[in-house]
Amino acid sequence: MGSLLAMSLLGSAYAEGDSLVDSLGPREIAVGEAMRGGATGATSIGLNPAGLPLNQELVFEGGYGYRATDQANLVGVSACDSTNVLPGCFYYDYAGSNPDLANISLKRSTHVFGTSVAYPISQGFSFGTSAKYFDHSTNVMGESDQSGFTFDAGMNYRIASTISFGAAGYNLVGTTSHEFPRAAGGGVYARPASMLALSFDARWKLIDGDHSARYGGGAEIFFRNDDGQVGIPLRAGILHDSGLGQTYLSGGLGLAGMKYSLDVGGRFAIDGGTDKMIIASLRFYGPRLGAGQSAAE
Repeated sequence: MGSLLAMSLLGSAYAEGDSLVDSLGPREIAVGEAMRGGATGATSIGLNPAGLPLNQELVFEGGYGYRATDQANLVGVSACDSTNVLPGCFYYDYAGSNPDLANISLKRSTHVFGTSVAYPISQGFSFGTSAKYFDHSTNVMGESDQSGFTFDAGMNYRIASTISFGAAGYNLVGTTSHEFPRAAGGGVYARPASMLALSFDARWKLIDGDHSARYGGGAEIFFRNDDGQVGIPLRAGILHDSGLGQTYLSGGLGLAGMKYSLDVGGRFAIDGGTDKMIIASLRFYGPRLGAGQSAAE
């Protein structure tokens, strides 16, 4: 009986994090993970590599997050350059969790090294790919260490300067597992006013026995000072996970300048669980073209 209970707890702990959520930063977390239609910079790594050409900048970013449910530490660093003919990123992500199951000391850790490249086909359409190597280790009963290569792909179509659509597939080719499941997602990103952005996304897992979905949406309001050199983005969103049966509220804010940007985001479950998470990142910019737009993103 005790073994069955332990296995049940282990199964539920699997769903607390995987590569589809562990790599997300404070901006996308704050708006309900809904930025596949407008993902730029490090945001494009976890959501849609085809979004890299949406702005033109060289940016270095580092972030840290903590998820209380499984005591997870989430670290990410990246360098993205979208000023070239072929925009691209190099990145490293780490996720280490310590699920507390019946007072047993357990640990999972995952290291991911990867690169993303976007291919602008026309002024409004782009295609992108990500290649990554992961190394996952665990001492949880019933799980095994695993490593390998896997690949993502995405597309972005900008109808006008104010609205764009994005779609992506994750872990489409290569090694797949519970931590790196095959999945697909898409969304729309709209900027009806220069200081307001709205977005809505959905994502589905495509593995045997689990076709759960995450639906999310959010908004960002961007306030600038008189000369437009400094801004404060305020973000809010909502997210529902059909597999976990949980609904989350999320939010965040930032401080954006011409040479740096600080963002903080978080979410907490309001239905179906007690999950809480907070994450922050710091960005430093090199050359920026069209900086008025990229500062808001």
